Amino acid sequence: MTHPLVPKIIDLAKPVAQELGLELVGVVFHTNQSPPILRVDIRNPEQDTGLDDCERMSRALEASLDVAEIIPDAYTLEISSPGISRQLTTDREFISFKGFPVIISTSPAYEGQQEWRGKLISRDETAVYLNKKGRTVAISCSHITQVLLDESS
Repeated sequence: MTHPLVPKIIDLAKPVAQELGLELVGVVFHTNQSPPILRVDIRNPEQDTGLDDCERMSRALEASLDVAEIIPDAYTLEISSPGISRQLTTDREFISFKGFPVIISTSPAYEGQQEWRGKLISRDETAVYLNKKGRTVAISCSHITQVLLDESS
């Protein structure tokens, strides 16, 4: 379950990233750690995301978070790049990774399976389409819990 502060943090972090020429990919707040860890994933759309990008985002976001006083207690801020192994969520990602091997997790099971592997064809409002050994499979979006790039293929 997403921490209730995450939407506020996203609203604050998105314009900070855009100002730096970066994209906000994801935010996770791990409150089960001591101190809690706020992990923010960014991407540089112009080139490979580097340490310099993470440092610039860290400084800028830390200053914005301090001013906004969204997080009342001590925490650790981690800025990183999600790398290639990640969940696909945006239309842009589904277009960029067309033809790549993916793993789709479903809940409840869809047509008797909870995990589907194949090459990504596309996604629309109703389904994600996979090429599974030459056959097109449509998996209903209402059953999909996540779509991950498959590094094992």
